[in-house]
Amino acid sequence: MSEQKEPKKISGSLKKFFGVGDFGFTLMSNIDTFYASYFFTNIAKFSTGIVAVMTTISAVVDAILSMMYGAFMNKGKAKKWGRYRSWLILTPWLVPFLYAGQFIRIGNGMAAVVFVTLAMITSRIAWNLPYIASISMINVAAKTPEDRMALSSSRSIWTSAASVVYSFVGPAVVSFFASIVGEANSYAATAFVFACLMFAGMYAHFVMFKGYEPTGEEEAAMAAAMQKQVAGQPKVKAMDAVACNPHLIALLISDMLKYVVFFLVNGMAAYYFTYLSGNPGLMTPFMLAANILGIIASYLARHVVGKLGGKNSIILSYIIMAAAGFLAFILRSNTTIVIVLMSILMFFMYISNTADPELYANCAQFSGEKLGYDVTGTVMGLLTVPIKLGIVARGLLISGCLALGAYTSAMADMSYFTEANASELATLQTGVCAGFMIIPAVCVLVGALLLQFGYKLGKNN
Repeated sequence: MSEQKEPKKISGSLKKFFGVGDFGFTLMSNIDTFYASYFFTNIAKFSTGIVAVMTTISAVVDAILSMMYGAFMNKGKAKKWGRYRSWLILTPWLVPFLYAGQFIRIGNGMAAVVFVTLAMITSRIAWNLPYIASISMINVAAKTPEDRMALSSSRSIWTSAASVVYSFVGPAVVSFFASIVGEANSYAATAFVFACLMFAGMYAHFVMFKGYEPTGEEEAAMAAAMQKQVAGQPKVKAMDAVACNPHLIALLISDMLKYVVFFLVNGMAAYYFTYLSGNPGLMTPFMLAANILGIIASYLARHVVGKLGGKNSIILSYIIMAAAGFLAFILRSNTTIVIVLMSILMFFMYISNTADPELYANCAQFSGEKLGYDVTGTVMGLLTVPIKLGIVARGLLISGCLALGAYTSAMADMSYFTEANASELATLQTGVCAGFMIIPAVCVLVGALLLQFGYKLGKNN
């Protein structure tokens, strides 16, 4: 076997451009976030019950599969270009075709429902594999906490920039295609184009990561050389990486609570601006401000984490987020102050997002030492699980908050409310504030406690 090579240092291109794949991914996924429900109900003409069934089935399947992708990469045979790097080009080219299918109604009845549901499930399989591989490569390529933070920060900056760009470009591209292929086909066309950008970005990651990971052939040679050493060792399931690691369990639950906050704040914002501030148009500047702050937070995060460490940075961020949420509830009648406070909440959420990969990398190392073999893909792949669970919880919690506010479809028109039924508006406002401010604040407080007492890895513990 050849001599052990010195670890390759992180290149300048990686430090600056790692995250272009996530830029495309965010542009692409925003089509689903902002237009899927409208397409299903207003264009494809599915009933709301059918839409609920389709989206719930696809979300649950996606959440279950997300727990398995990393283990699949760890346990399977390494592909030609490496165990993780290979996935940056193996499936992304499929995404434009599968994802566009989500916005096409073919036929009627059950056939159309099955077609769209399968398109949602398969497109997510095709994009989750490279997404997880890209995250895993952070731990593979970066050998120091500083390098991991540099890559995580770069990735977060590109992701935040995509959200800002989408607010201008997304609706414009949909309108452009509507003028060419008609409204019914404009969403599929936009999904196809943005998915192509994701593919191009993942290919850029593939190129930039060349030389940081053994190829499939090199890994096979190393495995053959070590075969005698490992022959007597017991076989351990990859998912034991979770069972043997209480720090990882605490991190996963804390992370899930954070994403519940992310989806609740974004999902309930429109209700706040409609039923409390009385100006739905403020939703756009609020989201734009939050996304711009996200770029700033992603840049500053590397300095914050460098000073405080990943765990302490997240806990501090959670405490500030909770304070902002509770204070916004107290001052909920002042829209300007609420916008400022909830923007602060989102700012520190982006800080915590940037610090996440360091904590997962620590968990990957801990589980690997416990089990005696590499579980990087298994652990880093779990980064997506809290996001998926947050999506599932989003629908349940938003529905629950609206039920708490005794919301009915008649309330969609503000003219419904008069002096005679002012108490109904007050009840609805209570439910909206619970979802927009109170539940998010409670969630991050619980998350901070879980990290403080349940996660004991890293240089600051």
